[in-house]
Amino acid sequence: MAVVSAPSGAALVLVYQTGLSPAGAPITSQRTLNNIVYNASTQAVYDAAYAIFSLSEYTLLDVYFRRTDELTNEE
Repeated sequence: MAVVSAPSGAALVLVYQTGLSPAGAPITSQRTLNNIVYNASTQAVYDAAYAIFSLSEYTLLDVYFRRTDELTNEE
């Protein structure tokens, strides 16, 4: 019994700071951009995230490149 993995999608998750709480802790928010090319290079995805946020008033804190695979059982 072999399990086969097939790419099914990718998304770019951007976490950014929108302000500060009264206690001084950062207030964060996130946006997810779907339909990213699954086999895009990590450098290209990272550069795109920072290019997008160079146009924003908010500070980009974290960048996640989330890839998903469909697992099937080959019998």
